[in-house]
Amino acid sequence: MKFRYLAAAAVGTLFLAGASFAQTATIEGDVIGFDGKPLVGAVIKFHRTDIKQELEAKTDKKGHFLRMGFQPGSTFRIGVEVDGKEVDSQPGKATLVDPKPVLFDLQKSKAAKDIANRALAQAVQSGGQITSEMERGLTSEQKEALEKTLKQQAETIKKNKDRNDAYGAATTALEAKQWPDAIAGFEKAAELDPAQTAIWVNLADAHLGNADTKTGAERDAEVQKGIDAYNKAIELKPDDAAIHNNYGRALAAARKYPEAQAEMNKAAQLDPPGAGKYYYNLGAILTNIGQPGPAEEAFKKAIDADPNYADAYYYYGSSLLARATLGADGKITPVPGTIEAFQKCVSFDTKCAHLQEAKDAIAGLNSTIDTSYSDPNKKTAPKTTKKK
Repeated sequence: MKFRYLAAAAVGTLFLAGASFAQTATIEGDVIGFDGKPLVGAVIKFHRTDIKQELEAKTDKKGHFLRMGFQPGSTFRIGVEVDGKEVDSQPGKATLVDPKPVLFDLQKSKAAKDIANRALAQAVQSGGQITSEMERGLTSEQKEALEKTLKQQAETIKKNKDRNDAYGAATTALEAKQWPDAIAGFEKAAELDPAQTAIWVNLADAHLGNADTKTGAERDAEVQKGIDAYNKAIELKPDDAAIHNNYGRALAAARKYPEAQAEMNKAAQLDPPGAGKYYYNLGAILTNIGQPGPAEEAFKKAIDADPNYADAYYYYGSSLLARATLGADGKITPVPGTIEAFQKCVSFDTKCAHLQEAKDAIAGLNSTIDTSYSDPNKKTAPKTTKKK
């Protein structure tokens, strides 16, 4: 009998030992709320999909949840509820092998976004107000986030309206050459929205226009303000060839010719199809400062870039004239290509703005200049008439 009791006890011991080694799985994870912070007190529902079973957990002050005792291999649809409403869900599986934490980011959740977007659209249609009907479909956190979005949107709309009003008034003043009003308007628009390239470009043009009405130090100060505005525009849009072109013109107005030349070259590099006009502008700057050699090179580049640039031919010919020689017999000998450049301008007829000047230049080059010297102070005897 003792043996049987001992045997039964041994079997019972083995059974208990077996039960103590049974393994269960744990599912844990984190929930980030609509505001990007850990969500406290959210209810996590575990809906088993392999059998009928409902379990739940709650997130702690760090937004973390943990639930133990799952049968390994069981599958779930894990949902997050806030204020009694499910705002997101995803599939899950209880496993003992490399279990991965479950992450819910309600800011990125499609379901949460859909709810918020629908409410936002309805709120916009109702003049920015959240109705009681909308509130019934929102969690308190979603409502708070929506109110914040609506406030930001209202501020943006007002800001944009003020900016557009200031910009519109400034543009009208710019067209009317009312420089101080234009400057004031563009400055206000820039304060409201400093990220708009067009505002800085127009502000620069207004300052440069105003500079033409000034002299001395006042003119130089206005030109510098124009340059500063163009710098702002280039910071925002460094690959805009037109801005570099206009910036180069502003630098030329400030007599910063090497810098102006660099900007024109930069514009041509950024916009090869438009390089003709940039090199033409460079040639004009060099001509105005009495640099016919470099100007000649710039106009040649303009022609190479755009063979149909009629005016470039005229100024190229004019630059070449600086190298013409005058013989003792009064005959002008131009360097090769001079007459051809003027003739090319003429071939474009009225498309060349300097048509008549080009014709006159050709005529002049084909004539002889009187090089004989006569003393304007020399006295000559009066003519006498013979008596009959």
